Amino acid sequence: MGIEQIKSAGQNWSIEVTPTGATKIDSFADILPEATSVNVTFLPGTDPLDTIAVSKRLADDGMNAVPHIAARSLSDADQLDQLVKAMTSQANVREVLVIGGGVDVPVGAFDNSMQVLQTGILQKYGITHIGVAGHPEGSPDIPADALAKAITDKNELARTEGLNMYMETQFCFDAQAVLDWEKAIRDAGNSLPIRIGIPGPATIKTLFRFAQISGIGPSMRFIAKQAKNVAKLMTVQSPHLLLSGLAEGMAADEGCKLAHFHYYPFGGFAKTARYASAIANGQISLREDGGFDVVE
Repeated sequence: MGIEQIKSAGQNWSIEVTPTGATKIDSFADILPEATSVNVTFLPGTDPLDTIAVSKRLADDGMNAVPHIAARSLSDADQLDQLVKAMTSQANVREVLVIGGGVDVPVGAFDNSMQVLQTGILQKYGITHIGVAGHPEGSPDIPADALAKAITDKNELARTEGLNMYMETQFCFDAQAVLDWEKAIRDAGNSLPIRIGIPGPATIKTLFRFAQISGIGPSMRFIAKQAKNVAKLMTVQSPHLLLSGLAEGMAADEGCKLAHFHYYPFGGFAKTARYASAIANGQISLREDGGFDVVE
């Protein structure tokens, strides 16, 4: 695995921010390259207007704001229409991520993301660049056959509606598991490009907590194994082996649909942005274990 392959795989990365996390950032332009795609979460129990306000800040700072639309947290199609109208008119939003959302009981009319996509409201306001969820290690809430059907349905919708649709995944730690999943869904008919979720540099303790919340299986076992060494709990971990493994798989298979890395900044937004930028700029040195170190 060479530096150029890792650098190539690291291009056009995206990153995530919560409205709460955004309050700690004075200027996105001071941290991110111009036009970086930044997802803005819409978490259960929060005000969607907060998501729109952060999206506006991002747009004003020259970024591509990608607000989440969480189906199960919406009351009805009228609220969805109002939100999308506000996103496009107030924050110049041209891309969204549509997810089911982490609510066991839907707040209103929508139970899943396909129902939101099928309203036509996004297209009504000119949004055709749409992300949908991907689950390389499965989902604790959705059976495997339902996940497979959702991928098929979203591919069909993208074709019939002419949508620029992609999948964005939960964060993972096992490159081979991700590559195997991508090949399996491609063989089953997936043609959507994939933004693969990457945990930003963080302590094992932090990653363990977020992985528990996300219900991630093999990754949980990976973290648990690492955490047996208590001293490592306070050590900042880098996803370099994951990234180099993914880059190698992407380079070896020209049909691979893994297109970009999407970073979850568990160790801090600015720290993760610096890390992602360094990789995209090729500021890395290779290690004997197959990974790499970032040279900032």
